[in-house]
Amino acid sequence: MAQLKQSSGGPQNGKLTISPAKAETIKKLRANVGQLSTTTMRELERALPWYGRLRADERSALGLVAQNGIAAFVTWYERPTLPSWILSDVFGNAPTELTRSISLQKALALIRIVVETVEDQVPHLAPEEDQPALREAVLRYSREVAFAAADVYARAAETRGSWDTRLEALIVDAILRGENTDALRSRIAALGWKAQERFTVMAGSSPLEPSPTYVGELRRMAGRFAQDALVGIQGDRLILILGGLDDPANAMARLAELFAPGPVVFGPEAATLPEASTSAQAAFAGLSAARAWPNAPRPVAADDLLPERVVAGDDAARRALVHKIYRPLVAASNGLVETLSAYFELGHSLEATARELFVHANTVRYRLRRVCDVTGWDPLLPREAFVLQTALVVGRLATPPSQASERTSNRQA
Repeated sequence: MAQLKQSSGGPQNGKLTISPAKAETIKKLRANVGQLSTTTMRELERALPWYGRLRADERSALGLVAQNGIAAFVTWYERPTLPSWILSDVFGNAPTELTRSISLQKALALIRIVVETVEDQVPHLAPEEDQPALREAVLRYSREVAFAAADVYARAAETRGSWDTRLEALIVDAILRGENTDALRSRIAALGWKAQERFTVMAGSSPLEPSPTYVGELRRMAGRFAQDALVGIQGDRLILILGGLDDPANAMARLAELFAPGPVVFGPEAATLPEASTSAQAAFAGLSAARAWPNAPRPVAADDLLPERVVAGDDAARRALVHKIYRPLVAASNGLVETLSAYFELGHSLEATARELFVHANTVRYRLRRVCDVTGWDPLLPREAFVLQTALVVGRLATPPSQASERTSNRQA
């Protein structure tokens, strides 16, 4: 600065001398630090309505930042240094409190008030010949503080982003493992999860080398269809946990486009987020068995892959076929199981089935429609007939031999 110059006798061990005008300014600045701080605090309350609505501890933290800024300015004006000191001298331990209490926009408004307060006091703090230099110093100082504030918020955002990513990974892992604890609920709440119902898990392949923006893009796309979304990448697998889906069919189709090539499977809807582990397990089982159905749609429901999952050894799929298809058919009676069995054994022929059972073909049609009403699967469609036939097989294997023999005797009688 203009007032920092070498002594008339030249350099003396590299030391610099200060002009009398600047020395007087520094003296007044030091004497008025308290008054400047008090004036600044009053101006903050007057000019920033949101400042008065903060809690006492938040106002204290921000007030300390303002006071530190004024005190640090005096030191900096006496001997300007590199701007790195601002982070420690001005903000101190306040960054966490600062970023939690107010936004960056509000922080910059606070800095502007502090700068304006000091600038308004320039005529009272410096001799006339030193006032231009002091105003220039205030402007330079305010620039460095603003950059330092932006750096504080950027670092805080990166920290929160890293923490949120780790927390999200922990939640996804806990859900996949079926964990249902207070810790899981606490983590979900900490992540800001809002959805309370309609939870679905999608699983597929992740890109070999996802771009840095891939997860963010996937999360934004999921946010268009779901209230909340969790994203997990485990090795070569990509997992999406969606909450509050409004249009599941459309959502699944659009989101499947962001998965890497290969099958994409979604599990059945779960009532609560901790129960989504069942949906996840079904999705993973379906993903492992999907290659047995090369022409499967993309995405495909895990329940549409029940036969392949049974062949692959998935016990949950076997139980689902027994409880959701075989037992309801047996309970419905009216010869549904017998008619369905004959229909499959006779090559899906209505006439042959009618002759085998000594009934009219329309009776066979009626019974097959009843099968569809009871189970939700249509035996007249080849793929769904395959599901029903698999259900008959696993249902008979799950039935004790005595009951199976009794049922056969009744049919023959």
